[in-house]
Amino acid sequence: MDILKFITCGSVDDGKSTLIGRLLYDSEAVSPDVLEAIERQSRNIPNGGIDLSLLTDGLRSEREQGITIDVAYKYFSTKRRKFIIADAPGHVQYTRNMVTGASNADLALILVDARHGVIEQTRRHTAIATLLGIPQVVVCVNKMDMMGFSKPVFDNIVADYQAFARRLQIKNLSFIPLSALSGDNVVKPSAHMPWYKGPTLLDHLEEVEIAADQNLSDPRFQVQYVIRPKSDELHDYRGYAGQIQSGIYRKGDRVTVFPSGLSTSIRAIEVHQQEVEEAFAPQPAVLHLADNLDLSRGATIVQSSRLPTLSQDVEAILCLTDNAPFHVGSRFLLQHNSATVKAIVKDIYYKFDINNLEKIPQPNGLAINDLAHVRLRTSEPLAFDTYRKNRKTGSFILIQEQTHQTVSAGMIQNIETDYVI
Repeated sequence: MDILKFITCGSVDDGKSTLIGRLLYDSEAVSPDVLEAIERQSRNIPNGGIDLSLLTDGLRSEREQGITIDVAYKYFSTKRRKFIIADAPGHVQYTRNMVTGASNADLALILVDARHGVIEQTRRHTAIATLLGIPQVVVCVNKMDMMGFSKPVFDNIVADYQAFARRLQIKNLSFIPLSALSGDNVVKPSAHMPWYKGPTLLDHLEEVEIAADQNLSDPRFQVQYVIRPKSDELHDYRGYAGQIQSGIYRKGDRVTVFPSGLSTSIRAIEVHQQEVEEAFAPQPAVLHLADNLDLSRGATIVQSSRLPTLSQDVEAILCLTDNAPFHVGSRFLLQHNSATVKAIVKDIYYKFDINNLEKIPQPNGLAINDLAHVRLRTSEPLAFDTYRKNRKTGSFILIQEQTHQTVSAGMIQNIETDYVI
């Protein structure tokens, strides 16, 4: 059974938490003890109703304010698929939280309040989702009950959103009219909107294709651990353990090892301590090479016919997640999966106005929640792909050397072709 990871985006009053609560409640994914606790906390709801938003609010302080500050993760499953939901905050000052939640998402669920239509935050969240390369976007027009379940209202919102979305590289875009509060078109079809012929939200989430969004064309494997038992029975054993980040590896494949650039072939592949003829992402595996090359943690093994970029210059879109000083000349540790190298900021080309993603050229420095296009220089060459091509090998984090605080999340870009906003 595969897993769909999706993030919900919207402003404070769009009903994200209620929608997720309705999705969990109507799909019978709430355990009896949790349901009992929520019912006790919903005593002030008229007519004995349940405050479904409590199913996703994680902290008491958030609940008291009526907002969600951090990214709250929820897990549920149906007979067809497992799901991981990231409920991201809607405020501008929590942009970093949305970036964190969206970085591994297969789908972005963007809520639009039917009363207000497409607003600035709708455009902001859509632009960030596009920037992060999320392959599927579902626009949920919520609170249709407050607009009399009007088809013209829905059609106008769809037209407005599509006019904005034409500027963006959204691979797959869908629209669903619903009411999270009453449950219309969330899990069960709405009797109030017979004009809508599409799937419910849950039907769409169960059926949306995600396998095609995975990179199976570019085999990438980064060494996490070198296995050398040096025992009498395993005297010559040398295996390179890690997780296959993308693509398929087969016994006999010709591979190139970075950063050395040396070539060899795969002598054997182990998965769960059993030799296999092939292994594929995201399986953990142990690769055995035909030649005894000097590899260590962070080395990259790729198929020789599908090479990544090898460079000490990295251009990326960064989202600052910490208040650490960030300017040209700042030095950090760059962690690229299991590889860690030193890096210096060489250029800050521009930062984005977070409201419309317009470019502000050559800022003096960056602060928390800023999004910017920068160039980094690393102490050693890195083997990487662009984020749009391969999200596993096109992302990294920057770490402050002294405090070991994570200060930024980075997405490697080919700025000329990847970023079109």
